Amino acid sequence: MFSPAPEWLITAVCHAKRGQGAEKIEHTRSLLARFELSTVCETAECPNRGECFSNGTATFLILGDICTRGCTFCAVHRGRPLGPPDEDEPERLAQAVKELELRHVVVTSVTRDDLSDGGAHHYARVVEALRWHCPDVKIELLVPDFNGSGEALATVLASDPDILAHNIETVHRLYSRVRKGADYQRSLTVLKKAKEISDDIITKSGLMLGLGEEHWEVEEVLWDLHEAGCDMLTLGQYLAPSFGHAPVTRYVIQGEFDAWHRKALKIGFKSVVAGPLVRSSYKAAVSFEDLR
Repeated sequence: MFSPAPEWLITAVCHAKRGQGAEKIEHTRSLLARFELSTVCETAECPNRGECFSNGTATFLILGDICTRGCTFCAVHRGRPLGPPDEDEPERLAQAVKELELRHVVVTSVTRDDLSDGGAHHYARVVEALRWHCPDVKIELLVPDFNGSGEALATVLASDPDILAHNIETVHRLYSRVRKGADYQRSLTVLKKAKEISDDIITKSGLMLGLGEEHWEVEEVLWDLHEAGCDMLTLGQYLAPSFGHAPVTRYVIQGEFDAWHRKALKIGFKSVVAGPLVRSSYKAAVSFEDLR
């Protein structure tokens, strides 16, 4: 059943979309268009895209804009990707990051189950290009599960990113309805294996509230993530991209997010960001600096 958003949340979303002015937003959009780059900000209809674009930041989306899975919370198009990864994309992305003068860059992708390595080699090429053109930038990768391939994950980590993120997204019980094609334990294993492969990698995950989860289930996820060695955590409000996506079951007030923030820190996470409009890459640079 459709649940109308409260007025305070609508106001917050409108403010985030406006950002700090149309001119700054258009400048970032024009630069991304010039380098023919996609962002998850636009493709997934993130409510913070105006704020981020006006600050000259974006979360880059590589490996195309068509996902091979069908998560019911996500606005990214599902289907059969056309062709192999764009060979020139890593270079263009690095050039855009250099021109934007970013000090912290977040790179994510659609899931590419059609590729033998899930796109791991392409991720590594992106990191290599960034290291060459922007040696001082901090690199955060938000990766898919690579179908549980330890070899693919090792390929990505060998390129030496600063942060390896993989979002758990929701509680175990809701996976079959919300994350079709994904597996709760497999996602936890991605984070756990990352720590086993690279001793110094910082790991991160994100969780959405408002999909029908119970309080005890959220706490269970936090403990599972902590036991998997996850360092950084984000918690945000799920917002349905359309009436055809999974419905919002409730809207979480800031007070509850504050309580989860305190709980997560008590459990042992090193960095926690929680709030209605928080997304996994929202203010990523600030979170990283806080952790350091």
